[in-house]
Amino acid sequence: MSSFIEFKHIHFKYQQGEDWALKDVSFHIEDNEWVAIIGHNGSGKSTIAKLMNGLLFPQEGEIRVQDLVVNEETIWDVRKKVGMVFQNPDNQFVGTTVVDDVAFGLENHGIPREEMITRIDNSLRAVNMEDYYNHEPHRLSGGQKQRVAIASVLAVAPELVIFDEATAMLDPKGRATIMETVQQVRETKNVSIVTITHDLNEVTFADRVIVMNEGKVWFEGTPREVFKQHEELQKIGLDTPFVTQVSRVLESKGINLVKEPINHKELMDELWTLYSIK
Repeated sequence: MSSFIEFKHIHFKYQQGEDWALKDVSFHIEDNEWVAIIGHNGSGKSTIAKLMNGLLFPQEGEIRVQDLVVNEETIWDVRKKVGMVFQNPDNQFVGTTVVDDVAFGLENHGIPREEMITRIDNSLRAVNMEDYYNHEPHRLSGGQKQRVAIASVLAVAPELVIFDEATAMLDPKGRATIMETVQQVRETKNVSIVTITHDLNEVTFADRVIVMNEGKVWFEGTPREVFKQHEELQKIGLDTPFVTQVSRVLESKGINLVKEPINHKELMDELWTLYSIK
């Protein structure tokens, strides 16, 4: 695999005189990889998202998207490759109907009408919103709005999609639905995914996790490797998932699991295996 995005020694601050929001941040994201970037509020994770598609530019360091260095001259080419779904979908809606909204980005890119229709149909089908073609976006539920926002980004066919706290405004059912949608997109399209979140329950789908703290990369590894840092994660203000908390309680009682569970199914399998042995 080759790197799709690479951050090289990035420093960024919002205003002169302020502390650095990012301090010497380096990492890469490969083709068709799902990377979760997590951290508490103010850790720098959302700043990273905005730097990825040129909403911001670093004061020091270099960001590359494939063969492009991200700067003001390359920004429109970068945005063809990198799409973003924001926390509040209402901020992304521009059309009076669902189909108008999905078509907007395609029109801006000069996509021919026949291809545009195909892309609209395919993107709405990918997020299970094909039955809402002519609905008004403001009449949809929060989860439905977010799925339309995802469809609008997918229609432009970026090679990487950033989800910047895309489930933060949703209830638990809505969050689960959106994460399932993202997983379906990953399975059906050749696309890299970056999810920005402070919720460790959302990182279990990812191939790799980057943990941010005070503007720096604090830890990097698989979800399982991250969850093993239970006490350290709590020290930097991150609540670990329920299954991790259960495994720690079991450990304190002398019940040691073979591997760190990252979801309910793995926890049940571990407990069933221990019970069977006894």
